[in-house]
Amino acid sequence: MNKVISKRLTFVVTIFSLLIFIIIWQIIAQQGLLVKNFPGSFKTINALIWWVSDPFFDNGPNDLGIGFNLLISLRRVLIGYSLAVLVAIPLGVLMGMSKLAQSSLNPYVQLLKPVSPLAWLPVGLFVFRNSEITGIFVIFITSIWPTLINTAFGVASINPDYLRVSKSLGASKSITIRRVILPAIMPNILAGMRISMGTAWLVIVAAEMLLGTGIGYFIWNEWNNLSLENIFVAIIIIGFTGFILDQFFGFLQDKFDYSI
Repeated sequence: MNKVISKRLTFVVTIFSLLIFIIIWQIIAQQGLLVKNFPGSFKTINALIWWVSDPFFDNGPNDLGIGFNLLISLRRVLIGYSLAVLVAIPLGVLMGMSKLAQSSLNPYVQLLKPVSPLAWLPVGLFVFRNSEITGIFVIFITSIWPTLINTAFGVASINPDYLRVSKSLGASKSITIRRVILPAIMPNILAGMRISMGTAWLVIVAAEMLLGTGIGYFIWNEWNNLSLENIFVAIIIIGFTGFILDQFFGFLQDKFDYSI
């Protein structure tokens, strides 16, 4: 009963605070308290309704509906992110199980992890000569680290008794990894994957401003058209999509939560 009341109260407070934000935004824009011609919330909502009402129109490569641009961005993110996860998990397991691998690979991880995605863009364009592959590469190289680090940490933190029991029962390394290590570190892996997805979705917007398509390019194109309300529309859609992706991984984390 208390949980139901708490959820309803949270919903009411969320809606109320959103309405207050919309009203304050409209007043600030209408009174010109920031700058002149700043789009108000009502104008932005009308623009959002217009874009959402026909999201998949196609008037050429530089005039696509926001739905098409969103799908293009999601495709790039999912490909680059999937490749990152496929590399990060086995590499993280290796680093967690082997001190030699940990000491050998960790300097490279710490060196490459903080590099800005914008620094990788010219490198990708020069090497691949293809904007699509470059976008996927940038997603891959920037989203791999949280999953890799969390996986390695999870393996290193496994109770040694689990590994000793597995060894005493004659289990091979591959069986130990599949039956003991991976189930034990699944919460760590999912936590890393959740952060990696947030990073990937954050990065693609900046990367696409130079790639010619996608939601990031949509923002850049609308800036060139001096259409700030359409930029806010894109920001809302980006934020909402990121929220859905994060909630999905939060749901998966709850399914593999071993805490009592």
